[in-house]
Amino acid sequence: MWQHIATVHAHVEERLATAVQRRHGLGLSEYRALGHLAATDKNELRMQELADKVGLNQSSVTRLVSRLQAAGFTYRDLCPDDRRGVYTVLTDEGRARHAEARPTYEQTLTAALDDTAQASPALGALIAAMRATELASENGSQPGGSGGRLK
Repeated sequence: MWQHIATVHAHVEERLATAVQRRHGLGLSEYRALGHLAATDKNELRMQELADKVGLNQSSVTRLVSRLQAAGFTYRDLCPDDRRGVYTVLTDEGRARHAEARPTYEQTLTAALDDTAQASPALGALIAAMRATELASENGSQPGGSGGRLK
């Protein structure tokens, strides 16, 4: 079963990456980084926090943030309490690009999961359970994350 889940994950990630890149010029890690920044109260995260959230090492997240900064989607700011700490801060342009890309991401995710559910009854049951958990989380009955919606 785990092998099937890993295969589905790879397939869904490939579909998401293709859709977001073609329609919005964003890599999947870039889209997700913008989303994590947009989800914070101050539109900022320390570099290490962002690395943890997008699943990248420090070197890779530095390159990611450099691309986002070059595109005008973020800027870097020093931590006022610890001058060694660097924050990545979301710009209005970055928030707008993420908002433009989000429907594409969510529609593609929904379609990919629907295709998987139709192709495999066992995985379909798992997807239905994840969707029910997310719905319960959105209604406040269970804790949940801020990832993509499983519509």
